[in-house]
Amino acid sequence: LRGPGCQVSLTPQGWEGGYPEIVKENKLFEHYYQELKIVPEGEWDQFMGALREPLPATLRITGYKSHAKEILHCLKNKYFKELEDLEVDGQKVEVPQPLSWYPEELAWHTNLSRKILRKSPQLEKFHQFLVSETESGNISRQEAVSMIPPLLLNAHPHHKILDMCAAPGSKTTQLIEMLHADMNVPFPEGFVIANDVDNRRCYLLVHQAKRLGSPCIMVVNHDASCIPRLQVDVNGRKEILFYDRILCDVPCSGDGTMRKNVDVWKKWSALNSLQLHGLQLRIATRGAEQLVEGGRMVYSTCSLNPIEDEAVIASLLEKSEGALELADVSSELPGLKWVPGLSQWKVMTKDGQWFTSWDDVPHNRHTQIRPTMFPPKDPEKLQAMHLERCLRILPHHQNTGGFFVAVLVKKASMPWNKRPPKLQGELAEPRAPVPPSPAEPMAGCTSDTSELESKLAPGISDTGAVERVENMDSSGSKRDGVCGPPPSKKMKLFGFKEDPFVFIPEDDPLFPPIQKFYALDPSFPKTNLLTRTTEGKKRQLYMVSKELRNVLLNNSERMKVINTGIKVWCRNNSGEEFDCAFRLAQEGIYTLYPFINSRIITVSIEDVQVLLTQENPFFRKLSSEAYSQVKDMAKGSVVLKYEPDPTKPDTLQCPIVLCGWRGKASVRTFVPRNERLHYLRMMGLEVPVGKKREGAAAAPGAASPAEPEDGPGAGRKSGPVLSKRPARTPPQAGTRRRLACPGEPRGPRRGYPEDQI
Repeated sequence: LRGPGCQVSLTPQGWEGGYPEIVKENKLFEHYYQELKIVPEGEWDQFMGALREPLPATLRITGYKSHAKEILHCLKNKYFKELEDLEVDGQKVEVPQPLSWYPEELAWHTNLSRKILRKSPQLEKFHQFLVSETESGNISRQEAVSMIPPLLLNAHPHHKILDMCAAPGSKTTQLIEMLHADMNVPFPEGFVIANDVDNRRCYLLVHQAKRLGSPCIMVVNHDASCIPRLQVDVNGRKEILFYDRILCDVPCSGDGTMRKNVDVWKKWSALNSLQLHGLQLRIATRGAEQLVEGGRMVYSTCSLNPIEDEAVIASLLEKSEGALELADVSSELPGLKWVPGLSQWKVMTKDGQWFTSWDDVPHNRHTQIRPTMFPPKDPEKLQAMHLERCLRILPHHQNTGGFFVAVLVKKASMPWNKRPPKLQGELAEPRAPVPPSPAEPMAGCTSDTSELESKLAPGISDTGAVERVENMDSSGSKRDGVCGPPPSKKMKLFGFKEDPFVFIPEDDPLFPPIQKFYALDPSFPKTNLLTRTTEGKKRQLYMVSKELRNVLLNNSERMKVINTGIKVWCRNNSGEEFDCAFRLAQEGIYTLYPFINSRIITVSIEDVQVLLTQENPFFRKLSSEAYSQVKDMAKGSVVLKYEPDPTKPDTLQCPIVLCGWRGKASVRTFVPRNERLHYLRMMGLEVPVGKKREGAAAAPGAASPAEPEDGPGAGRKSGPVLSKRPARTPPQAGTRRRLACPGEPRGPRRGYPEDQI
């Protein structure tokens, strides 16, 4: 679509592939930022030149560390080597390069376009690798500057983290990876609560987070500017939950994204920033309120405008009265080029009128321009804020998008959260209500946050260690272990109603057969198992960490949970025929494996290859070691474990845990197609490009997701079912579909395991 007066040109050759391109000119944009001097002297032409160039594609290797290193090794020593000295249409292909500031070479950028990728067999192979690994969750297509905020958050496995505006979820996945820095710890102490105000975008967030298979992630659906305070049970008493780390990547005008979102060139206006400033300040304020003392909050935007950047930070620092301070993070990402934050700026209206202070703004503009948009008048106060510690990322410095990041540390309670001390021996006097500040996020909030905070004991600050809340379960009729959605009178429900989270009672007869069959360790946290139904037969069992269980059980009436937990067991279609009605799910096997003491078959690299490329291989096709383990084992679900051999450095050097099925005379794997292809690639096997959507096998003799001939559901027709299930989306209005966790349909397609794709 072309607007009036909009020119379109075609580039017949080159990296952009001949797509129509809007001529990238906007005089008001140039006038605005030249006046604000956001670019160092003498660099304006380079700045504008970079904005007009297409943004290089960047990718980040995700997943747990041992697998990440194998993928990196595969990329560097196979795919990138094949691109050296390659020419397409007379142009030399630029080999991808690592981002200098991203740790351990786990992020790369390339200038390859889609058209170029399809013009060469070597590039086509590389492209297929990227597509498949992205679908598996092992590689993430993510803009380079978007990777910065999670790195500066400096999260550790024990941290409680809140991602306030999380969708679509690329930053959230980085945070999950940080929780699981040690692959040998299945349940880190910390967790990530990922929030988004848009109900539909929450399901995209679920899809992204699900690929990492973590029991420590919860997706919730709230307005970030008034996200409710949560409470947790600490030694039998209720306390407010404060977060160690908060990521506050707020909605913004996005003029730092002009290189990929060309519409910004014609749609840019100073009005966008003026309209967003208040919301951004409310979200940042709410984040600061929920941060623990000593905690770290990262505020970021993909905007270059100081109204959305330094003005929000300056206003937040001013109203915090010393409770917050900007951290100096200049040495935390060596190799990253940035310019200091601004300490002086002006405000411009939509029609180009400038104001340097609030006093100059006429009364009829007071609804559009607010005093918090201007820098502080007092020079000493301004200097004490150290706004130069903010990071401004400019596109021409490292061939990226534009970005702004500020890292805040909380030194004390926010002033409006403090309570006057209660005098000993005197009756407490009723306090006069404190008027909310202009950006106070509580006004108009539909959650029960104010009710919760009003029950705080007087004389206590907002420190998580000492602040406690009265038990608010007044009805007394709530069923133990059932966490349903909040009642409609408490909160407006957006989207469609979610099913409850039901924790398995300790005396549930469902669990002992599972415990016996898999010889689960006594330390297995069975109270963390849950289902998504209060009625009928339980088809899937999910697992959360004990910290998230605590959050779920204590906040069902004030929090709208979209999804949490990881699937660990699925009911067999004919489960009663076997000793255990539940088989293992590949999705949660890395969480479950440390607790399993039986049904484990140790396999060699050759065995893994056989299992992943043949359907129902007979026992005799396995190595003698694997054969001796499997031949006397009872039928049913098994764990197939590969341990790398350090004496053979050319073989796969990361451990693999696969779910399988031991039948009458054969054994096979229950592994999703993309994960199957991933492991084969890591072993150095060429995987031909199959007719993925037409049901062709992925590799010669590749096992299909159909069930084994003597497994659950034996006797049904067994054929390849390799088409990928489409990403989960909410049902249309007027329909109801039960949501499994995380993001799975209610039950399996008839005759097939429900975790196959």
